[in-house]
Amino acid sequence: MLHIGTETGSRTTAKTPAATGATAPTEHHGTAPCDLVTVPARQGLEAVDILRRGSDQEPVGPVLHDGACDTLGFLVPPGTAEAWDVPGSACTRTDGRGLRIPAEPPVTGSGWLLPPEDDTPVTDPAVLRAALDQAARLIEAADNCR
Repeated sequence: MLHIGTETGSRTTAKTPAATGATAPTEHHGTAPCDLVTVPARQGLEAVDILRRGSDQEPVGPVLHDGACDTLGFLVPPGTAEAWDVPGSACTRTDGRGLRIPAEPPVTGSGWLLPPEDDTPVTDPAVLRAALDQAARLIEAADNCR
């Protein structure tokens, strides 16, 4: 699981950076601080597809994957963690300061599924919530067809 920042309640699995092997970003790709929404990889990949197909909507921002490809992490605006309540996901804040988007993945053993770009902001949390809900419905429907 991707871990950044500190615990923000029972909805998260975040730990301190020292406990997770996270490295403190020294080079910032962008200047926008952000929180991190983590979801199971299957739902996250469906959500990425949904967000990318809706190209006339808000763009999908940078997305991390953990080394085992068990989870995906969507970078979202700071403050999102305070109101995030999507079942099956967690939103981590970074000590109230927000993570700055680094050029390299901020967690040891992770990588970019969608790397940060100068013209791509973080993902809008309302748009992400809708995509995750749609992804969960698609997965449930597919699983019920077996």
